[in-house]
Amino acid sequence: MAYEWVVDALEQTWSSVERLLRRQPLEAYDRPTNLPGWNVRDVLSHLVGFELLLRGDAPPAHEGAWPDYVHNPVGELNEVYVEAYRQRPGPEILAQFREVSEAALARLRQLGDEEWERVGWSPEGERPYHRFMETRVLDSWIHLQDLRDALLEPADDHGVGEEIVLNRFEAALPYVVGKKMRAPEGFVLRLNLRGRLARSVVIGVREGRAAPLLEPVDALDLEVTTPVALFWRRAAGRVSAEAFLGASATECSGDAALARAFADALVIMI
Repeated sequence: MAYEWVVDALEQTWSSVERLLRRQPLEAYDRPTNLPGWNVRDVLSHLVGFELLLRGDAPPAHEGAWPDYVHNPVGELNEVYVEAYRQRPGPEILAQFREVSEAALARLRQLGDEEWERVGWSPEGERPYHRFMETRVLDSWIHLQDLRDALLEPADDHGVGEEIVLNRFEAALPYVVGKKMRAPEGFVLRLNLRGRLARSVVIGVREGRAAPLLEPVDALDLEVTTPVALFWRRAAGRVSAEAFLGASATECSGDAALARAFADALVIMI
């Protein structure tokens, strides 16, 4: 199967969620996460709800105004399950998570190459199904880290999920620099990431278009050095621009206003 690695990444990530939560006391599900308005139970409910949607179940009904932290239709779709499951015990939701994730993995392992390539709806718009499922890895893996952070149980078993997250966020850097930051013609950024998946990426604006630069550059307008974990947390909106730039592990060389503009533009996830 051409995209077995995507299924393996989902299985690895979802099994890590299950292992983390199955040994937690009941009150742990009420711990707040760094997501506005969501606690541990809510994050788990979101993961369950999205898989129910993908298998064709009708979402719960919603009445009244949306919370202030809901900003778009995808957020509304997520919130209906969070609201509907708030009175359910955490272990009960975890049991359902185990059920829907196992069913999803079994279904994905039966897909043929043509089905993986078929273009259809995704939260990013019309995309091939393999891209959609890669986005499921990204979302699930980052939520795994949200749960670990909330429960004060960081771990180093980041696996394939971290590679997918980092590669996707790296691929989005030209969009960040060119469209969101609106960097001027000739601008050059070098981003140095430290950690297990360390890398150095150079993005330049040439003829009005931001793109990776493979050739050596003589001068940089901005150089940012930061850990992998801090980079993806800012790109995922888990830390503020101030926290990203102010962290002792982040080093910036160049104009301070450009550094702030980059940090502000760096949030990639919707």
